[in-house]
Amino acid sequence: MSQSGQGAGGGGSGGGGGGGVDISTLSVQQISALQARLSQELEHLSTSYQRLRAAQARFRDCIKSIQDGVEGKSGGTPLLIPLTTSLYIPGTLAPTSSTGAGASSGSSPSSSASLLVDVGTGFFVEKTPRDGIKFYERKIDELAKNLADIEKVVTGKSENLRIIEDVLRRKMVEEQPRQFGAGGGSTNPVAAAAAAGGG
Repeated sequence: MSQSGQGAGGGGSGGGGGGGVDISTLSVQQISALQARLSQELEHLSTSYQRLRAAQARFRDCIKSIQDGVEGKSGGTPLLIPLTTSLYIPGTLAPTSSTGAGASSGSSPSSSASLLVDVGTGFFVEKTPRDGIKFYERKIDELAKNLADIEKVVTGKSENLRIIEDVLRRKMVEEQPRQFGAGGGSTNPVAAAAAAGGG
């Protein structure tokens, strides 16, 4: 009983904070609708989870690009420059060591170089490579927390869906004899006529 109520409460998590409804009291049609809604929510959460994982991977790639292309040996390094999301042209990474009058001879690429970091919504901010790495590391940590939250929600909703499916199967098994009994009125006359003809 408590499991059935828990399942209905999970399916209607978008509602108020009141107690859950005992789904064993619902009809097969109502339980089927609840099952479909939960399945749709799980599909949406799964899509969101995959997108966050992809974003996390992109941020890790950004860190690797900074470490390999800017902080590492740079200057003359071949690369592909994106013109669109699917069109790239070959290019060469320019030297990152500053050659201006104000640059000290002992400055490292990480301290003298700068890069533009996409901070979202089309805005770019100039940062040092070290600050750029810290920025992306914070983004990765934020996404990790969001992914953990989604995993908890998915676990709860998956359990609720399992309970709902169990109740739905029991309901359908219970209703089969009733349906046959209700349909007996339409089939019994045939059997009665056959019996009468045989007599």
